[in-house]
This record gives sequence, C-alpha cells and structure tokens, in this order.
Amino acid sequence: MKAAFSLGGLLIALAIVYFLYKAQYPDGAGGAKSPIQQIDLTGVRTDLLGLAQSERLYLAGHTTYASLEQLQQSGAVTFSGANRRGYHYVIEVDAGKHFKITATPADPAKAGWPVLTIDETMQILQK
Repeated sequence: MKAAFSLGGLLIALAIVYFLYKAQYPDGAGGAKSPIQQIDLTGVRTDLLGLAQSERLYLAGHTTYASLEQLQQSGAVTFSGANRRGYHYVIEVDAGKHFKITATPADPAKAGWPVLTIDETMQILQK
C-alpha cells in the first residue's frame, strides 16, 4: 500500500513538472519548434557570422563596408543572398561606417520563424 502511494505521488510530481515545463517552453526547449528549425537557424547564424567577418575583412582592405553584391564580386561571399536555407539575406551599409545584415525567412514553410540580424558588434539578435 505504501508503494502505491509513493508511485502515485511520483506520478503527480512528474505531471506537475511536465505542465510547468510546457508552460515555460510551449514549442519545445528554448522555443524552437523542431530539430529541423534548430539546424536551419544554426546554419543561418553561421552564415550571418561569416558575412559579418567578410565585412570586417573588406573594411580592412577598402576602408568601407560593402554591399552583398560587392562582397560577392570580391570573392568574399560565394552564395546568393536570395534564398539560402529558406532565408533571404540583406546587407544595409550606413555611409560605409556601419553595417546591418538581416536574415528574413523567405520560404513559405518557414512563416513565423525568427528574423535574425547582426551588425559590426558581431552580436546576433533574434526578433
């Protein structure tokens, strides 16, 4: 009888923990909806870091930041910003002194996925 009550108490405790977890993370751990989304977002973050590093290298050689087209022409970037991993990449350059790279979901299947940005501080922000 004592074992049955112990098992019942354990099940109730597990149920409480489960419901608290689901309330905190409704879409899974950290808010990610699926392993595919986690993998794709990791790839997008890697792309953003690579593009930002290319901007830094371009600045060192040209004393100004570059557009995506200029980075492609210089050979620093080998992919198109149009659709990579279902995201569209745009580089905004402010008077050659600042840049902001934005990755926006372009694939209709990725509607609702976050928009990611990075600037010269090398910090990735998620909206």
